Amino acid sequence: MTRIRMRQLVIAAETLETADHLRTVLGLGKPFADPGVKEFGLENAVFSIGDQFLEVVAPTTDDAPARRFLDKHGEGGYMAILQTEDLADARARLDNAGIRRVWNIDLDDISASHVHPADVGAAILSLDEARPWNSWRWAGPNWEKQSVRGHIGGAIFSAPDPRALASRWTAAIGKPVTTNKGQTSIQLDENERLIFEDGKREALSTFCISLHNAMKALERADRLDLHSDGDGVVIGGVRFELNNLETASAG
Repeated sequence: MTRIRMRQLVIAAETLETADHLRTVLGLGKPFADPGVKEFGLENAVFSIGDQFLEVVAPTTDDAPARRFLDKHGEGGYMAILQTEDLADARARLDNAGIRRVWNIDLDDISASHVHPADVGAAILSLDEARPWNSWRWAGPNWEKQSVRGHIGGAIFSAPDPRALASRWTAAIGKPVTTNKGQTSIQLDENERLIFEDGKREALSTFCISLHNAMKALERADRLDLHSDGDGVVIGGVRFELNNLETASAG
């Protein structure tokens, strides 16, 4: 079966001050500013965690799609970028299912397709094929030097009907939905999961992050007066569920 993994999660924020908070709390390295996002009326900051990425985007024009998202929902989870080994197959699956592709690009080292958010729900889905597999153009040429130890182990989506939302995502990415002890999820490769829970509206609500020392991150969040609750903290409208890297690996 074709490998598919979580590679990057994206927050839409009013300003890149949210990126500063993210960097401070999680102890991240220097972010990459991608000039290519100007095409979408954005500025951004991309941080490296292991070989995965967190991105904050902020609109620079009134007609940017992210501006409409912010006006409707406020700051929050905006996009999930999943990496596939075979984008041609993924594109065929989307087209056959009637799931609209709203943006496509094919470069020497990466190809990508963005899916219409109305067709999957909760967030924009991007399917990307990087060549070679471990590379990642969107994080810039020096991302490995700026990377910190950690792993993005999952994302939690909320919805009034979690099963229905999960069914649309599984149709788009070709991985089955499973239900275990009442929890609906889609298992990806590299020990990552998309989890679907009850909520008032469809949203990409939580990023699940494992760090070398999660307690230190929560302490830094408290010093910034950010809302923390047990093992999590809210930054840019997204709850970050933080776990210790060693504990997560052992589990």
